[in-house]
Amino acid sequence: MSVKDHHGLEMTGASPAAAELYQKGLTAYHCYAGDAMTPLEAAIADSPRFVMAHVLKAWMTLVGSNSETAMLGVQAFGVAKDLVNVNARELGHLAAIGSLLAGEIRSAARILEDVTIAYPRDSLALHVGQTMDFLLGDSRMLRDRIARALPAWSREMTDWHAIQGMMSFGLEETGFYDRAEACGREAISIQPRNNWAQHGVAHVLLMQGRHAEGVRWMRHDNDAWQAEATLGVHNWWHTALFHLGLGETDEVLKLFDGPIYGEPTTFAFDMADAAAMLWRLKLMGVDVGDRWAPVADSFTKEPRGQNAFVDTHAMMAFVGAGREDEAKALLDLQKSVLQGPGDNAYFTGEVGLPAMQAIHAFGQGAYGKSVELLRGVRNKSARFGGSHAQRDVLDLTLIAAAGRAGEASLERALLAERDQAQPFATPKAPALAA
Repeated sequence: MSVKDHHGLEMTGASPAAAELYQKGLTAYHCYAGDAMTPLEAAIADSPRFVMAHVLKAWMTLVGSNSETAMLGVQAFGVAKDLVNVNARELGHLAAIGSLLAGEIRSAARILEDVTIAYPRDSLALHVGQTMDFLLGDSRMLRDRIARALPAWSREMTDWHAIQGMMSFGLEETGFYDRAEACGREAISIQPRNNWAQHGVAHVLLMQGRHAEGVRWMRHDNDAWQAEATLGVHNWWHTALFHLGLGETDEVLKLFDGPIYGEPTTFAFDMADAAAMLWRLKLMGVDVGDRWAPVADSFTKEPRGQNAFVDTHAMMAFVGAGREDEAKALLDLQKSVLQGPGDNAYFTGEVGLPAMQAIHAFGQGAYGKSVELLRGVRNKSARFGGSHAQRDVLDLTLIAAAGRAGEASLERALLAERDQAQPFATPKAPALAA
């Protein structure tokens, strides 16, 4: 008997009961909220040869995790690739996971692109494909990967909220703010726990400088995303950015001490968010006390040299905490990264290494050197991944470095540029030169 998912896609090795458990796990994964692993493990217990259950487990645990959790993904992939009678769609997922494990993110993204061209109702392939686009900083594909599949979807279908949440982020990253907000709000109206849709609207409000509305959106308009949210740290980081835009640094520090990093973690993107927030405060001259130390400690507990975007934030933590030996060791490590396999060598050479050098120079008081390095990478910083909001920290560092280097004309020009192009600039931006 062939078992199909809610969208008519065949699933090798699944029983009807396991298929329903899988859907529960998939919904939680799409929402970045709730317990996705328990129903998924139950599906595997019911049907050990259920290929897509192992595939979903691999995807869930390989991206943005720590080394311990990533091993679960490696194990799940090992089980799945040894199963037989795997169909073409499932083989595509396995090939993409294999590319990701080899460090070939661009290859993984292309394989998943082909999967969703053939199977546009594969919401998992759309989800992880967009994640690959995020890691690549590919704004256009963040949008177009989802847009291509839209004709196969309608509002009454399972996972429509997930498709709308993905579309929201892709539209926002390509500047279609009104449509992005509408998609995100529609997704939330269907599934209030969808953290990704909550996040998509937050990006719109930030990019349009709607800081007070952003605080209301994150804190009051919808609080469902806060429960069991695996994207919770990042959404609280966005909440802190809104408070920062309002000049409410005390609120930012409260959030840092609470949901952002009150409980230190070694999950890569949570560490990056923590470091980025403290670095923004440092640029504004805000005393953050001893908050740098636990963030720097977390970065030392995980392997470095695997992701240029994460390593750049590790450098912020080491500089902020005064860990000069670790900062130098991180720079030395990049030499081997540049000669290594996988896409990270490219990301590091194009953006990561000069960004790390610039942040290190800033910490050393070599502001002129920091300016020169950042001017060389700011217009291509998307090449090492992240969103516009995340990469903005490099522009803020450039403005601060220009001011402290005595390059007043450059500082004025950068602030004028920012005022015209980026209404999300914080009210305290002129103080960055202090």
